[in-house]
Amino acid sequence: MGEAAGELVLADAVAAFARALGGRLIAAFALGSLAHGGFSALVSDVDVGLVLTDESGASDAEVIESITTGLRGRGTELHKRLSVFWATLSTPQDGSEGGRFPPLDRLDLIEHGRLLAGNDPRILMVRPSPIDLFVAGAAFALDFLAGEQDDHAPGLARLGSMSPGDDSVARQLRDPALLVAQGPRRLTKLVLFPVRFLFTAETGQVGTNALAVEHFLADAGAPAKELVAAAMGWRLTAPDDAPQAEALLGRGVIPLYRYFIEDHLERLARMGQRDLAEP
Repeated sequence: MGEAAGELVLADAVAAFARALGGRLIAAFALGSLAHGGFSALVSDVDVGLVLTDESGASDAEVIESITTGLRGRGTELHKRLSVFWATLSTPQDGSEGGRFPPLDRLDLIEHGRLLAGNDPRILMVRPSPIDLFVAGAAFALDFLAGEQDDHAPGLARLGSMSPGDDSVARQLRDPALLVAQGPRRLTKLVLFPVRFLFTAETGQVGTNALAVEHFLADAGAPAKELVAAAMGWRLTAPDDAPQAEALLGRGVIPLYRYFIEDHLERLARMGQRDLAEP
């Protein structure tokens, strides 16, 4: 199972959405690693971007969710990893709320999206600003790390403690054996997650895993470089020495996340985004 299998999932998705949405579907794109390279059948998602016409659409979310659920149930591992981003034409044009197309994925569409069906509307779309990209990324990181246990999400400052009593993500980061046992997809996602967000925060660009890792390894002050380099390899081949992988995680994953959080706290403070930084 490789890139060709990912292309079959894309074809299934485009056909299903075209049938359901009809003339409302302006364009369908491949996003992510199937668009800009670096696809790994072992760990990658299959990312699709849909742009719809502006009229009506009250039930768009329900329709798209229903079709996505049906596609994920088709049995293959890559079908299960289908991720769909969508918005009406005006949403990616003016950056307003609506659909499911966060700024980083919108930029991925504009810069790297591979047209699969329809007419390319990107000439009408406005690129997200570097500040939009960073703030949206910080908010996503907060949600991701905070989980769903708190009625009021903590700021990144408290998450910097990574205490064992925190949410499931923090517990996994504190337990290398548990993280390795989750499999290479979860393992590499959690290790490379901060690396990619650091790349976007610094450059204002969509970073492939390869570019983000290269950028991180060139940072003289960055910690856990051995772990990050190993995680890049684990995207293609699962670690065959669990104790060695656990040792790398034990030495590096918490310093990596603290480095990421401290970097983002400093940037948020400079931007006056205290609500994302403080508890």
